[in-house]
Amino acid sequence: MSDARASTLAATQAACVTLLRGADLVASPWKNGGGVTREIAAVSTDAAGAAALDSFAWRVSVADVAQPGPFSRFEGVDRTLVLLEGAGMLLDEAGSAASTHALTQPLDVARFAGETAIAARLVDGPTQDFNLMVRRDAARGTLDVWRAPVTRDVTAQTVLLYCAQGSVRVRVEHREAAFVLSTGDTLRIDAAHAAQPVNLETQGEGALLAVTLDTMTR
Repeated sequence: MSDARASTLAATQAACVTLLRGADLVASPWKNGGGVTREIAAVSTDAAGAAALDSFAWRVSVADVAQPGPFSRFEGVDRTLVLLEGAGMLLDEAGSAASTHALTQPLDVARFAGETAIAARLVDGPTQDFNLMVRRDAARGTLDVWRAPVTRDVTAQTVLLYCAQGSVRVRVEHREAAFVLSTGDTLRIDAAHAAQPVNLETQGEGALLAVTLDTMTR
């Protein structure tokens, strides 16, 4: 293979990287007036491509919770919440196996089924949380907390690195230039091939929420 052809092949196989600034996210009020949501990214199950609340395969957002109250239910959806700011909240889960998810420290994580009845209590005033929703029959998703420095090979269709604290530099696939993320920014990496690992290297004093997402073939 010639050097020119090898370079072209490498370019076509490179991951697509997009930097999403937190300041550019658009706030949408909740129907019940209890807060606002800023969508970071979503993939639809709708052939038309509209990622509405009832047609997403996965959805990632940041929510400002202004008052206590019930969570909306999402049948067939697995939810993951991470406390970002505020004194925290307690999520009371109803049903035969009633329990409470306590989010009282920054980066505390709660995982629960979207169809479960959940009522939120605020510990001491408004909070902000990171919200991952994955429809079970349409996608798979994971969330981990990374504290820089980290070097990982990640295999997924889409990787989202949300800067939850501080500032983090991220280098993708050993590229010369690094991306600088401040609190609230997200780096989206879409792999050229789902089975092809993407090398990620982070430096800095901050913390990232690393989300991996794969949609399922129907």
